[in-house]
Amino acid sequence: MQVSIANTPTRYGWGAILLHWLIALIFLGQFGLGFVMVRTESQRTAFELIQLHKSFGFLLLGLIILRIAWRLGNPAQALPRSVGRFERRTAPLAHLALYAFQIALPLSGWALVSVSTLEIPSLPFNVFIMPNLPLAESDAAESFWAAAHWYLAYAGMALVALHIAAALRHHFQLRDTVLTRMITPSSDRDVE
Repeated sequence: MQVSIANTPTRYGWGAILLHWLIALIFLGQFGLGFVMVRTESQRTAFELIQLHKSFGFLLLGLIILRIAWRLGNPAQALPRSVGRFERRTAPLAHLALYAFQIALPLSGWALVSVSTLEIPSLPFNVFIMPNLPLAESDAAESFWAAAHWYLAYAGMALVALHIAAALRHHFQLRDTVLTRMITPSSDRDVE
């Protein structure tokens, strides 16, 4: 049996699985890192944590774009028969909302550092200087983007919690394959 990188009609391939779990790990880690960095008393530590947060934010943005491109080339499987009509209609909207928030959140962070009057460069993983977005610097703009980033983070986490709850419902209540197919990759036996 050979494991497939691409999706099959019944399971996700390694490409989708690795992107899904890597993005999930970074997204959750970013929330925790953001929470800690704004509560750190040491300015030096806070600065280092902010640079790390920005680094992972840029990485997350790139991975989300890659994930969307992968999804367009490797469509998801049909939902099992146990899934009702309402969920069949709302599941694609929930996934679209997750993608939208995962793009909007790092973009809002990028906008925040771009409009900051402190003019501190972003150095993703200390490899290169990420240019700022072409936005005017001002305290008002910085306040706006800081608030937007904060609200998007909490709304995004609420969506992630809903996503996790739905996956657990599928696994434990409906006892279908929705969760397991995102854990166990497709193989040559899955191809019809």
